[in-house]
Amino acid sequence: MTEKPAKSHGRKSIVTSLQPRDLMEETKLKGAWTAKVITLFPEAFPGVLGASLTGKALKDGLWALETIDLRIFGEGKHRNVDDTPYGGGAGMVLRADVVAKALDFVAKGTPDERAKWPIVYLSPRGKPFTQAKARTWSRTEGITLLCGRFEGVDQRVLDAYEIEEVSLGDFVLTGGEIAAQAMLDATVRLQDDVLGNADSTEDESHSNGLLEHPQYTRPADFRGRTVPEVLTSGDHGKVDAWRREQSEALTKKRRPDLWQDASEDD
Repeated sequence: MTEKPAKSHGRKSIVTSLQPRDLMEETKLKGAWTAKVITLFPEAFPGVLGASLTGKALKDGLWALETIDLRIFGEGKHRNVDDTPYGGGAGMVLRADVVAKALDFVAKGTPDERAKWPIVYLSPRGKPFTQAKARTWSRTEGITLLCGRFEGVDQRVLDAYEIEEVSLGDFVLTGGEIAAQAMLDATVRLQDDVLGNADSTEDESHSNGLLEHPQYTRPADFRGRTVPEVLTSGDHGKVDAWRREQSEALTKKRRPDLWQDASEDD
């Protein structure tokens, strides 16, 4: 099987390949956090991950992205990756044997311990993705994401490989690619040197269990709406107290579930 051509991304590149080690050497600095995405649509990547700060960090090798085309591992001359579900029903299901071959290929050179290298299936029936989950993933060596399609993946391969199911939210997408990009964005931005200012991740929504307080900048007067006086007082203690009060009030109003959790933690 031949490699597909590289997709240019600055001085680095994203490659769909059967040579993952070559790809890692080409696209990342030693020890950089790596995401491996198994997908039927590798051309969907890097997508938004190639823009802004995550894109710059990708170009600079602070993290690496591998896309693995599931179709390569398909059966027969048509590279079939799915089949009709046992028991009947609409749609098609990704085959366990096909997915297993992709997972075995991707696992080369990665730790066996899930704590060091999680394997995740983007699934609407999974546990909700949270800021805490992103932080946990950011502290690993890397992650493998399986993007589903059609009616999902044969349960046997999920069980055999102890794959964690994680959901972007209580809704259904046509595939896992958008969810994968969203989760990777949330995780990559927590990597060292990606944002440039580590403090920016400590004072934002969900980082401390609360929603973030309102933000203001120039002009001081916008159509008759002025900036809260406390923010221009120069008293940092009062500013911190005001921001905490605002965060608590917003969380109580908009996310009572989060407020209850925060109250229980206190």
